[in-house]
Amino acid sequence: MAFPEIPQPHWLRAHKQENRGPVLLVVLSVITLQFLIPKSLAIPHHKVFCFVEALMLVLIVLIAPKKLGLPHVPQRTLTLVLNAFMMLSNTSSAILLVEKIVDGSITSPAKLLWSGFSIWLSNIVIFSLWYWDFDRGGPAERAGAKDAFPDFLFPQMTDPAYAEPGWYPRYPDYLYVSVTNASAFSPTDAMPLTRWAKLLMSIQSITSLILVGLVVARAVNILR
Repeated sequence: MAFPEIPQPHWLRAHKQENRGPVLLVVLSVITLQFLIPKSLAIPHHKVFCFVEALMLVLIVLIAPKKLGLPHVPQRTLTLVLNAFMMLSNTSSAILLVEKIVDGSITSPAKLLWSGFSIWLSNIVIFSLWYWDFDRGGPAERAGAKDAFPDFLFPQMTDPAYAEPGWYPRYPDYLYVSVTNASAFSPTDAMPLTRWAKLLMSIQSITSLILVGLVVARAVNILR
């Protein structure tokens, strides 16, 4: 007896590769913010570090000029290394900022707010890239519908009535997940389903809570 074939969910069907534009734009924004951060809050030789990040971004584009996220091992490796570099630089700046807030060495509210906002914004972008890079194996694996088990459950995945035909999660969707998680300190749009997704979102929430709490408290204290 032949059983009827179960149709694939709309979000699990193979689709074309994502456009590189939004990802390149946010990566460039993080490199720029790290380049402009005050020297007292940056890792040693941070401008050289930013140059290396920019060079890796150029290499990623040259390796696969058509799309960002093709099933290309060197490109994916460089992408992950670049994000790790950005996270290392931003985490170092966050630690230095917390140290200077605690010891009271930052007395300018403008410098404090700008530095805190810069690090917090970079943190949002970096975590959004991790989510985008690892959900169901990354953009290339998602495009080929290789993994049926999602790491993030978006509202459009639960009912096709809420999604346009051919919908699938793109980078802006992961960016929004990161923004809400960093602002509300909890998932408000997509729900994390796997342990790694829950762990990453927990780390981001804790980091954002510490940054926002200390920066705001110190700024209020200075203004008084």
